[in-house]
Amino acid sequence: MIKRFALIIFLSLLLFGGLFGWKFFQISQMVKNIPIPPPPVVAATSVRRSEWDSYLTGVGSLVAVAGVDVNSEVAGKVKALHFESGQQVQAGKLLVELDTSTDEAELNGLEAAYQLEKVKFARSQQLIAKHFISKSDFDLNKATLDEAKAVANAKKAVIQKMRIVAPFAGFVGIRKVNVGQYLAPGDGIVPLQQLQPIYADFTLPEQYLASLNVNQELTLTVQAFPGKMFGGHITAINSGIDVATRSVKIRATLDNAEKLLRPGMFIEVQLLLNDTKSVLTVPDTAISYNPYGDSVFVIEPDKQGFKVQLKQIVTGETREGRVEIVKGLNENDRVVSAGQVKLQNGMAVTLDKKPAPGERETVQ
Repeated sequence: MIKRFALIIFLSLLLFGGLFGWKFFQISQMVKNIPIPPPPVVAATSVRRSEWDSYLTGVGSLVAVAGVDVNSEVAGKVKALHFESGQQVQAGKLLVELDTSTDEAELNGLEAAYQLEKVKFARSQQLIAKHFISKSDFDLNKATLDEAKAVANAKKAVIQKMRIVAPFAGFVGIRKVNVGQYLAPGDGIVPLQQLQPIYADFTLPEQYLASLNVNQELTLTVQAFPGKMFGGHITAINSGIDVATRSVKIRATLDNAEKLLRPGMFIEVQLLLNDTKSVLTVPDTAISYNPYGDSVFVIEPDKQGFKVQLKQIVTGETREGRVEIVKGLNENDRVVSAGQVKLQNGMAVTLDKKPAPGERETVQ
């Protein structure tokens, strides 16, 4: 019984072993027949040394040379509007008239009282010359006349303030009032900004203070006009350093004849320096950006051709599609500039005879 059971087990193992061996033989033959894919084709470029102009970068905002929120100094009801939203106005341009009917009626009464006091004072002059009144009565009449004149002039000043004019030339914004609306003292009417020229206020760390000078040229960009550069020059450097940020505030003046720049715009500033620096650069397409650091695939010679090695690098500034290499590469090192997605560390590669698409316009 035991011998028969052992024989059955032996035959079963023999059968399964034969089947397994046959399948293994079939799979090995299939693997041998699978063609080995050729090495991936990649574009190559060399690490170049370039001379870059030195500049400092900062951020800030545009500020109007003169900007106010035009308001009313006195209370009153809007009688007439003499401007349109967004209109360019000259200094002294009448913007708003308030209702002056009540004040003008009061002024008529005050002027009548003033004329009466003038008559009284003229009579006093005649009487005091003949010594018919005392000096104190004469002085009292003179003071009463001056008071009546001052009260009338004060009312005239109030009426004059009810004609609200532009304090300087510029562009008005969107009006905040309507005809018939009551204005309290201090109520805003319309913003007024002088746009030509325009100021750019920005900050730089205090360590660069020695590199700053009045009339130093700079360029800036704004998000509203991508790629467009605006030029200007430094007109003022703050007298002190901000204790909280350890930075110095700088004001530049820019020509704004086209009125493209508006107060409040966010700006990115490049402040040109007088020296240049020698840097190693590669195309930005050659760099793989990752949370743990930047890297490139360095091309090295191999027995069969070329292979790639992944290498960590430290990058600096980016200008016109090229990135500064601070650490990790040497001049003339060859790196992959296109095709990194299909690569792994140590993989063999074939070099494309053409440069990466982004470099073809610059390569002669």
